[in-house]
This record gives sequence, structure tokens and C-alpha cells, in this order.
Amino acid sequence: MTDRALTVVRSGALTTVQDLGRPGHAHLGVPRSGALDAPAAALVNRLVGNPPGSAVLETTLTGCALRARCAVTVAVGGAPCPVTVDGRPAPWGAAVGVPAGALLDVGAADSGVRSYVA
Repeated sequence: MTDRALTVVRSGALTTVQDLGRPGHAHLGVPRSGALDAPAAALVNRLVGNPPGSAVLETTLTGCALRARCAVTVAVGGAPCPVTVDGRPAPWGAAVGVPAGALLDVGAADSGVRSYVA
């Protein structure tokens, strides 16, 4: 296993890995799928410098908590929610540095349903 990873500490009610889906294949019975709020997923990827269409975490209502195995830059967007790094408030909707070993906590959505972590 590589150290370039995040460990899930709390998955929340429903956190999934999503990309932009598979558009254009409905005639074959393949639904688009992917992130339900594609613009929000694209924005958090842009904020951290990921290639367009990179996978993100999509949390539903209750957020999630992740421990960084190495220093990473993350962004949380979509449904507004509290964000903390090792218990200290961090900005929502902006790139945030998370040191190795630190806990990123994405709280419950204040409004809306789905938040995205890139």
C-alpha cells in the first residue's frame, strides 16, 4: 500500500467514490451515474489542481472523517458544511492543507444534501 492515501475514520451515512459518470451510453442500458452534483465535484477538483473528471468523495447528509497518511491538499464543496483539520476550523469551498497524520472532519450538511471532497 502506498502512503499517498486517506484512511476513512468515519464514513458517515453514505459516502461513495464518484467521478463524472458514463454519459452517452443510455441507449445501451448504462445510466450516466457519477456525482449527483457534477459542477460541485468539478469545482473541488479544480480547487486542488486535480485533472477534470478525477474521482471525489461524495458524502450524503452526515459527512465523513479522514486521516491523511501524507500531507495533502483537499477542498470540500457542494452542500455547505463545517470543515475541521485536527479540530481547528478550516474553510469550506477552498483548498486546505492537511498535514500527514491530521484528521480532516467534514461535518453534516448545513443545507443541501451532498458535499464533495477532492
